[in-house]
Amino acid sequence: MKPTMTHNMPKPPRRDWTVLAMLAMVAVLVVASFASLPLKWREFFTLEAVNSTLELLAGFAPPDLSAPFLIKTGWAAVETMAMSALGTLLAVAAGLAFSLSASGRFGRTARALMRGLLNVLRSIPELVWASILLIACGLGPFGGTLALAAHTAGVLGRLFADSLENAAPLPEQSLRTNGASASAAFFYATLPQTLPQMLSYTLYRWENNIRAAAILGVVGAGGLGQMLKYHLSLFQMQQAATVIIAMLLLVALVDGISYALRRALTR
Repeated sequence: MKPTMTHNMPKPPRRDWTVLAMLAMVAVLVVASFASLPLKWREFFTLEAVNSTLELLAGFAPPDLSAPFLIKTGWAAVETMAMSALGTLLAVAAGLAFSLSASGRFGRTARALMRGLLNVLRSIPELVWASILLIACGLGPFGGTLALAAHTAGVLGRLFADSLENAAPLPEQSLRTNGASASAAFFYATLPQTLPQMLSYTLYRWENNIRAAAILGVVGAGGLGQMLKYHLSLFQMQQAATVIIAMLLLVALVDGISYALRRALTR
């Protein structure tokens, strides 16, 4: 008789009930949200509501394509683009400075304090920052640019800090062991690992800041948003349609530039 061989079958892994409990809580929150909000779906799809919507949309046609107004809209688009670009650059500089402490390179206490500051910066929306800064800076694009920089610095600082924490520590440790200074080891070992990810985050936030800059004009921060608020308040729908089209074209332009830059970086 041949000896029988017994194979030890691996035990199936224990079912993780934590994920299922979290999914159930999310489902309960979604159902509670629909139940608590006074959503009037029937009134939204009535014939009167549809006619009112069509009448409003008809007022936007045709957009104002006169040369003086197109020139005015073009300058406003340039102002919106400049606000977003400068606000993003300021945020990148601040985010890099903040991320060093937030990644724990100067101790746990400095990490906790800096992450608390970053939480405050990114928790306050751009519109609230603009409302605060416009009081100090006055109406115009300067306050809007600072508002974009303040909010985006909180976002990028957190993302940059997470990138630095997730970087492989061995290259920097090897340089330090061979006698390199802490700053040299950081710039030659850790930063090159995280730089492509940081650039990707920066480009993504620049796309978001284009949209935010257009909205900040509603509170008097200049650019296309201020033009849109002005013409809508006077019920000049054709001029407002031109401004909206300029916003869409500007966002599409920035998306294209960002896509081209990302492809160039990956190559």
